[in-house]
Amino acid sequence: MTEKKTTKGRTGLKTLTGTLRRAAAAGLCGAALASAVAAAPAQAQQGRAEGLSGATWRLKDSGSDARFRGLAAISRTTAWVAGSKGTVLRTHDGGRSWRNVSPPGAEGLEFRDIEAFDARRAVVLAIGEGEASRVFRTDDAGATWTESFRNTDPRAFYDCLTFFDARNGIALSDPVDGKYRVLATGDGGRSWRVLSSDGMPAAQPGEAAFAAGGQCLVSAGRRDAWFATGGAATARVFHSADRGRTWTVVDAPLPAGDPARGVFALAFRDTRTGLAVGGDYRAGQPSPKAAAVTADGGAVWTVADAPPPAYRSGVTWLPHSRRTALAVGPTGTDVTNDGGRTWRTVDQGSYDTVDCAPDLGCWAAGEQGRVARLEPAGR
Repeated sequence: MTEKKTTKGRTGLKTLTGTLRRAAAAGLCGAALASAVAAAPAQAQQGRAEGLSGATWRLKDSGSDARFRGLAAISRTTAWVAGSKGTVLRTHDGGRSWRNVSPPGAEGLEFRDIEAFDARRAVVLAIGEGEASRVFRTDDAGATWTESFRNTDPRAFYDCLTFFDARNGIALSDPVDGKYRVLATGDGGRSWRVLSSDGMPAAQPGEAAFAAGGQCLVSAGRRDAWFATGGAATARVFHSADRGRTWTVVDAPLPAGDPARGVFALAFRDTRTGLAVGGDYRAGQPSPKAAAVTADGGAVWTVADAPPPAYRSGVTWLPHSRRTALAVGPTGTDVTNDGGRTWRTVDQGSYDTVDCAPDLGCWAAGEQGRVARLEPAGR
């Protein structure tokens, strides 16, 4: 698709400021985070959610002009980003400094997804037709990388990857011979094999996945995975309960009927509760019904009562909260505090992807080297 080729409490606290400060010091405070974010008025300046009641996106100088569509949040101090021109950066001090740990010789590649197990181990995916689609792995914080997969089929175009645990993961390609192709690894991304397509439903004409923010393929639990599609008559979500060997598919009530429309990102809090965001990625184009929710593992999707007002390419649940999530896109950040039924814009800065770590370390990344961390206001 054009988008990818031109290119996942402590109730005594009253504000997110207190939540984040306590989280940074010692704790996990999801309920307070949920209530504080929901109370935020919709004001924003210079890419920061200045009007948030106690929290704001704080831009971190990455020292790069790459567009970062791959993001892995490890903690409030450690995060990985991956993007254009074969760029991979890593911070260990909360974004005060960034180390360029890009794989040597990768300057011509487009990294769109990165999955990190911890501060030292990560797997990164480059997208594109034929040999442009590659997977690299590092075990030493990016000091060295090993290319563990290079696509040799000119018909394949890999979009996203996800891991169920530190050993088992899958990666997704656009349809080959009318069906989506899935790679699998059982050794943490050190080697990959193409799975049989016998258990994959047929693709629609023109259908594909969007490599927009590393969240077109996601997982929850030990065996469940989902991927999202667009570009065809109907946007759809596929589900596997056996690590990618067999799949079912359902329609999603997001914009469709055009190569630029569909579901761009998914997030599952558990194997039942999920969010889908997307729309029309073209600037200035309307994106009604740009979000949907499921409560049954993706069997049925319901459009949000009050969705984000524009296209969104990234979404994540707030850790330890059952109802609060963030969605991001080129025109802003939205918050839901009711499990995805209603969304409210709280920031107008441009981001492509968003991710949160268990210690409430929430990060966002996007164009022109933009990386931000959610922090208490005034810090």
